Amino acid sequence: MLKVGLASEAALHKKALASFTIRMPRVIKHPDQRRSEILNQALTLFLSRGYDHVSLNDIIANAGISKGVFYHYFLSKEALLAALADQFAHQALADLEHVLNDPALNPLQRLNAFLAKGTRIKTELAPAAWAVFGALFRPENLGLYQRVVTASEQLFRPILTDIITQGVKEHLFETADPEGVADLLQQLASTTYSFVTRIIGAETEQEKQDALKAFHRRLRLNGVAIDRLLGLDDGSLYVPSLAVVKKLMAKLMA
Repeated sequence: MLKVGLASEAALHKKALASFTIRMPRVIKHPDQRRSEILNQALTLFLSRGYDHVSLNDIIANAGISKGVFYHYFLSKEALLAALADQFAHQALADLEHVLNDPALNPLQRLNAFLAKGTRIKTELAPAAWAVFGALFRPENLGLYQRVVTASEQLFRPILTDIITQGVKEHLFETADPEGVADLLQQLASTTYSFVTRIIGAETEQEKQDALKAFHRRLRLNGVAIDRLLGLDDGSLYVPSLAVVKKLMAKLMA
């Protein structure tokens, strides 16, 4: 009888514990928070292993979620990549929006403030942010880099077009195709990828210095090209100095 009584009591305790466990409140996260967490965890994987070397199952396992939860927020790994690129682009816009929309500046001043501020932001990035930026230039992350560039171009195109259009109205710029010049400005900027990777891959100090000078020459050429497309004197648009380029690349390679 004693054994039966003990067994019954143990069963009751087990049932009570199970009941208690079931009644524990489940942590329910806001959808935006959950989506942001998945994006951040995926980004960490991409930067450590490379986008091409991370599978959808890796992302799901690292985030500690089911496939159903993942597909609730993203239709595919590619859709997640697009969302990450969009996040990068909107952060860049948030950092630059105040100079792009500054009513105290004329269109040329706004363009120059946009270019100069973009450079200054990079020089002031924290080491952790530079780690993210630098990882984009690894070969295995080329797909991620290209998506970030595309998302940024789509976001900034109408803003830059409006600035150039206003400059034409105010007789500061001369062009029949403001949107075309806005596109070319961004496309020229994106062609510097190969120069950055050349600097990163330099095996000797002389190779690195030669690559830095080639990068700066291309930036100056791009600046002159846009000057002439806008009917400006050469050197009107902001181009970072060689010293600034060297400072940026030193941070990138630190």
